Amino acid sequence: MKRPIYRILINTLVFWIAAQFLSLHAATPLHYLGAGLILWLVNLLIRPVLIILTIPLNLLTLGIFTVIINTWMILLTSALVPGFYVRGFGTALLVSILVSLANWGFKKVLRQH
Repeated sequence: MKRPIYRILINTLVFWIAAQFLSLHAATPLHYLGAGLILWLVNLLIRPVLIILTIPLNLLTLGIFTVIINTWMILLTSALVPGFYVRGFGTALLVSILVSLANWGFKKVLRQH
């Protein structure tokens, strides 16, 4: 049960940090938390289906298309959370890379302990 909570908090923290530098806005700090929760749910329920459906494209691009899928998940999160706004595909792409790196680093830290 701890891992989902950690992932939600990591997503929230990345959104807050990204908002300081990129065109990402939230009405209140709770909107960052809501976006972190929704992103976790979207990645849990929708992302695996998209990964499976785009296997040929992922093979063709050597997995780089996964970054586009992650970007779509950020844009979907922005659409689902009122008061949370990601401005444009480029911003969502950068945020998706940051979220991926943060979650990858979190996995590495967990494996060491």
